[in-house]
Amino acid sequence: MSRDLLVRGMLAGILAAMLAVLFARAFAEPQVDLAIAFETQAVHHAADAAPELVSRATQKGVGLLTAIGLYGAAVGGIFALVFAVTYGRIGPIGPRSLALLLALGAFVAIALAPALKYPPTPPAVGQHETVAFRTLAYFAMTGLSLVALILSVKVSTQLMTRVGVLNGLLLGAGGYVLLISMLQLGLPAINEVPADYPAVILWDFRVAAIGMQAVLWTTIGLSFGAMADRLIRRS
Repeated sequence: MSRDLLVRGMLAGILAAMLAVLFARAFAEPQVDLAIAFETQAVHHAADAAPELVSRATQKGVGLLTAIGLYGAAVGGIFALVFAVTYGRIGPIGPRSLALLLALGAFVAIALAPALKYPPTPPAVGQHETVAFRTLAYFAMTGLSLVALILSVKVSTQLMTRVGVLNGLLLGAGGYVLLISMLQLGLPAINEVPADYPAVILWDFRVAAIGMQAVLWTTIGLSFGAMADRLIRRS
C-alpha cells in the first residue's frame, strides 16, 4: 500500500503545485515585477543593470511551473510516506483528518514558523555578501522547526491516552509554540531591508509568499486525504 500512497501523494503534490502557480501568477509575480522596477531605478538606468540570464517571461511561465511542479511532486511524495508511517499510530484519527493535520503541521513547521523569523524577501532586499549566511540561517530554522514538531507530536501522542485526543493535541501544539519561541529568540536576527524600500511591495510579497504555501499544503491535505481514504477503504 505504501507504493500506492506514494503515487497518490505525488499526484496530490502536482495538483497543489498547479494551483500554487495560479496563485503566484495572480498575487506574487506582480509584486516581483514591482520590486524589479525598484531595483532598476536604484542603479539609475536600466542599461547599467546586469543583463538577464533568464527572461522574466520565462521565469513567470515555464520556469515557475517547472520549479513548483517538481517541488510539489517531491513534498507530496514525502507527505505520503509520513502519512503511511503515522496512520494508526496517532490515536483514532481517520485518513482525511490525519492528512489535514499533517498538512497543517507541515505548513506551520515548514512555511509559517521559519517565515516569522526570516520572512521571504523580494528582489533588491538583502546584501550579496550575506546570501550564504541568510540561507544557512533559514534552513537551520526550518530544520529545528521540524524537529520541534516531531517532538511535540510524540508528546501529544503519549498524552492522548491520558487526557484525551483533543487535550493531547492542544498540549502538543502549546509545546511546539513554546519551543519555536525559544528557538527564534536564540537565532540571529537579519534585517537588510533598505530604508527607502516601498513597504507596500514588501508586505504584499510576503503575504503572497505565505499564501502560496497555504494553497499548496491545503490542496495536498484535502486531495491526498480523499485519495488515501478511498484506497484504505478498498484495502
